[in-house]
Amino acid sequence: MRIMRASSPPAAERVYAHVKQAVLDRRYEGGTLLTEGGLAEAVGVSRTPVREGLLRLEAEGLIKLYPKKGALVLPVSAQEIADVVETRLLVELHAVRKVAPAGPRLVARLEELLAEHETHAATGDLAAAARTDRCFHAAIVRAAGNAILAQLYDQLRDRQLRMGVAVMHAEPDRVARNIAEHAEILAALRDGDGEAAAAVVQRHVSRVKAIVRGDA
Repeated sequence: MRIMRASSPPAAERVYAHVKQAVLDRRYEGGTLLTEGGLAEAVGVSRTPVREGLLRLEAEGLIKLYPKKGALVLPVSAQEIADVVETRLLVELHAVRKVAPAGPRLVARLEELLAEHETHAATGDLAAAARTDRCFHAAIVRAAGNAILAQLYDQLRDRQLRMGVAVMHAEPDRVARNIAEHAEILAALRDGDGEAAAAVVQRHVSRVKAIVRGDA
């Protein structure tokens, strides 16, 4: 009997995934210059797939390629922060009002994510905490039942993750505050009070803009 072995991802895909995750987790900070040779060694590939992977990341707006120099990790701009926060509020305020009162399936999912968030906070895993934070809000948006809005919201995923980690580094107690605010949102949705939930979302999301820009 022949055993089929799972093939590893193509080299360019491995480079893309490695750099993207490092940028989102802030292991590669904005302003860092990455070289093709360094990345090839880190991932264990030749330089050709490194270039392919970096071209994808440049198209996504995470890096800027400079011939014969390497790739510069682009810092999060003030305009990008403002745009993301504005879009999040437009989508999330609509969604949180629409889903109130939350049904049992949504309540169970939000409770699960809240517990995961607490676990990540206890272990100090900021990247995982940022992912769980994003999933909490995304679950509410999806539950609102508008597929177009859900797709629009998903397009903000990478930017949200990157900003979320930046916020937690800038304000160490923010993880605990996020958890407390998520608990407030969940309680309001259980009670069917969409306006109370929206008020917490407004405060919660707007805080991101202030912290990342250094206004807090």
